[in-house]
Amino acid sequence: MKRATVKNGVFLVLAAAVIFAVLVLPNHPGTMRWSALNRFPLELPVILLGMIAGGWRWGIAMFVSLALVAATFIKLADYGMFTAYNRTFNPILDAFLIQAGIGLLRDSIGMPLTILVVVGAILALILLFFAILRGLRVWGRLAVPPAARAAAAIGALVFGGWAVADAGHHLDYWKLERSPPGTAWTSRLSVKRGVEIRNAAADLAQFRRDAREDSYANDTGLLDGLKDRDVIIIYVESYGRASFDNPLYAPTHTATLAAQLGPLEEAGFAVRSGWLTSPTVGGQSWLAHAALSSGLWTSDHGRYKAMLASGHKNLFHIAQDAGFRTTAVMPAITLAWPESDAMGFDLIFAAADIPYQGERFHWVTMPDQFTLATYADLLSDDPRADFVQIALISSHAPWVPIPDMLPWDDIGDGTEFNAMAMRGPTPRELWKDYDDVRDAYRLAIDYSLRATFEHIAQLGGDAPLVFVVGDHQAAGFVAGSDNRDVPVHAVGPPETVARLNDWGWRIGMIPGGPVRRMDSFRNNFIAAFSGVGIAGAAP
Repeated sequence: MKRATVKNGVFLVLAAAVIFAVLVLPNHPGTMRWSALNRFPLELPVILLGMIAGGWRWGIAMFVSLALVAATFIKLADYGMFTAYNRTFNPILDAFLIQAGIGLLRDSIGMPLTILVVVGAILALILLFFAILRGLRVWGRLAVPPAARAAAAIGALVFGGWAVADAGHHLDYWKLERSPPGTAWTSRLSVKRGVEIRNAAADLAQFRRDAREDSYANDTGLLDGLKDRDVIIIYVESYGRASFDNPLYAPTHTATLAAQLGPLEEAGFAVRSGWLTSPTVGGQSWLAHAALSSGLWTSDHGRYKAMLASGHKNLFHIAQDAGFRTTAVMPAITLAWPESDAMGFDLIFAAADIPYQGERFHWVTMPDQFTLATYADLLSDDPRADFVQIALISSHAPWVPIPDMLPWDDIGDGTEFNAMAMRGPTPRELWKDYDDVRDAYRLAIDYSLRATFEHIAQLGGDAPLVFVVGDHQAAGFVAGSDNRDVPVHAVGPPETVARLNDWGWRIGMIPGGPVRRMDSFRNNFIAAFSGVGIAGAAP
């Protein structure tokens, strides 16, 4: 009898410990510390005393177990989102990122290990569910006298009210003189996430209405100020303000930019540089591309899909109407890209359409220098001027291996990069040390900047107008900042770049002037290069 009592006591303690761990589990890398165990979760006595008071009830135990597993999933998803994108996980907007994350993991550590990680995560959640369910059963079947059950019910109500007071205080539903002892952290998170989901749905409805309104929809004569000049928008992956503000990167990147200015000026180009605020950080480059070209703040995937479905004209539709041939050069696209049908491109060159015969650089399909050296050959003769988007990818995580710059005349079918693609370290080896990751990021951005501006300096003849834009900052632990500003450089003939004088950008390669959101670019660009006054242009 004594042995059975001890055994039951051990099970009671273990069950309480599992639920305690779930309730105190943080959702942010900055709070994932042992000090999290110092919290006293007010939900714990509510759950345990409630099981004692009500006895074993399968339906209630099932509901509580599922709710706690769901809360655990949300916390872990938040942890991943904060690490990569510096924001929380919203099931309505971000569910698709699970598949994208699995794809990146596969390219970083290989398919076998990825399968193990995914299966292991699913099994861990299933095991957690049954562990909680079994623990609740132990507490619910505890043999106690009626008076103890009544006391447990009163205790559960007291702690429940205490938890509600704490949650309401921290969620600003009411304000107490001081925060109650203990914390209903998990309940607060669940309520807050429910409100975010509701607000996301309302925000999408408003966004759809805004997308249908366009001050340019019926205007004619747009972009006539370009006078048939080619326009190229080049996105440099993960190129953000950290390249200028973070002492780990600024000496390298600003020196490279300074070295590129001379050749550009010798080639007859003028250069102005400014700042744009990206709608994303750490990834989801397509949100930045969409914001810049559409003039809509596509800050999440829900807005992105709503923008595509709205029929709203983006910059490439406007360029088509103005008589340009529009092209997207997208070496990162390896799967079907059906949404491109709504983006206004006449031609799309995905990875398979670019004649790279060399080895992949892990996730990166081909080096930026190869993309820049060959995209013009993909364009057939056409009397129209070109309006081209190029999304470079060598500076995409995991930032290894990093190509070397080759003489441009030595670039052939891509096999000349094979030795570079096969050298170490592997992503798995590199990412064991975050300092090594940061140094690899420094070198990868530097490579992309060199390749981009060396290419532009070689563009002769009737020189194009080129915008070099960072799509977003790298993840917070790499960038060292939560800032979302990215650099943008305008390079072109002096008389063309002079039309941007009112934007306030600084002359040269170092950005300056006012910081505007990325969705302001479309209207400002159209106003700068059109002969008609447009009410929608931002100052």
